[in-house]
Amino acid sequence: MTAWRGGLLIPGVVMLLAVAVLLGLGTWQLERKGWKEALVATLEQRQSNAPVAMPPPDAWSAMTPDNAEFTRVRLRASFAGTGDTLVYTGGSSIRDDVKGSGYFVFTPARLPDGRQVVVNRGFVPDRSYPAAKGEAEITGSLRWPEPPSMFVSEHDAAGDVWMVRDPSAMAALKGWGAVAPFYIEQEAPVPPGGLPHPAPLKPRLPNNHLQYAITWYGLAAVLVVMFAFWLARRRRETGGEKSNNT
Repeated sequence: MTAWRGGLLIPGVVMLLAVAVLLGLGTWQLERKGWKEALVATLEQRQSNAPVAMPPPDAWSAMTPDNAEFTRVRLRASFAGTGDTLVYTGGSSIRDDVKGSGYFVFTPARLPDGRQVVVNRGFVPDRSYPAAKGEAEITGSLRWPEPPSMFVSEHDAAGDVWMVRDPSAMAALKGWGAVAPFYIEQEAPVPPGGLPHPAPLKPRLPNNHLQYAITWYGLAAVLVVMFAFWLARRRRETGGEKSNNT
């Protein structure tokens, strides 16, 4: 106890707490690694499956990103020829056809039962493209809104160009009426002229959690070694002072 009273108690406790936190972060990253691997496998499986019929509205409330996002669906919908909203993009990590900046065209479409769903009709490099009008048989993937950012505005002053994909917010601002809680990422058909350009999705989620875990565990090991060196030096200095005093 004398040694601890000699100024080692507080540094020792701080070191132990710091190591515990670093080990906890490393373990958490390993858990995230397993979760991410399972998620990637699920998304790849959903995208490889054949499209299924659009779920009926009474099933929408039970659908979540965890159990339904990236599921391929087919549906018949009609477009009014107006109401497009553009979402700015600087490129896409899940589409091979988007290599630079441009816009995704989000358009409300009416289902046969009268409900509405927002469709991302595809990519355009600028604001020149034909409107969608009439019925279409659409194949696409279910997607969920992006959370807004506190650092980026959701849209421009007129609400014509958005920075986030939030169909419900778009509908509220543009007066579309009620829409589905998700949107459809269209992959087919490709319209005459090719614009807006739809494409299949290829979800590619980064999985760097093992690297992060190794980093946290490494920092814990470095901290233990540094404390050991400091403790050894402290003991030598204390031993030297006692020898001089005697």
